[in-house]
Amino acid sequence: MKQLTRSELRVKIMTILYQLDIYKQSKLDCDVDEVIKENIEIDNEFVKEVVYGVNTHCDSLDEIANKYLEEWDIKRLERTGANILRMALYELIYTETPKIVVINEAIELAKKYSDDAVRKMINAVLDKYIKDHE
Repeated sequence: MKQLTRSELRVKIMTILYQLDIYKQSKLDCDVDEVIKENIEIDNEFVKEVVYGVNTHCDSLDEIANKYLEEWDIKRLERTGANILRMALYELIYTETPKIVVINEAIELAKKYSDDAVRKMINAVLDKYIKDHE
């Protein structure tokens, strides 16, 4: 089985977060590990770290996003865009991933899976967050 790249893993993470979001919104119980296993055949620490991290810190990640989404709210973004943003903020705050990599990966995901307005919002939030924390 070929090793997935970090970019491919981020697509998996985005999908997992999207599914978890739907379960949460529908007030359905779900096993995070089961949702991960449904989406990725191999056990991957990076995937687990980011999925559990975003899940655990979701409220504070949303707060940070809302601070930089001027006159907007992350809950108004479509699910995919919101989860790309949460994932990127989590990586910026809690991992050693270089900032430029986090931003590029988030923008690439947004280009593929969200619309242009959402991509621009994600880019703006990440830029402002980094400027405030340098």
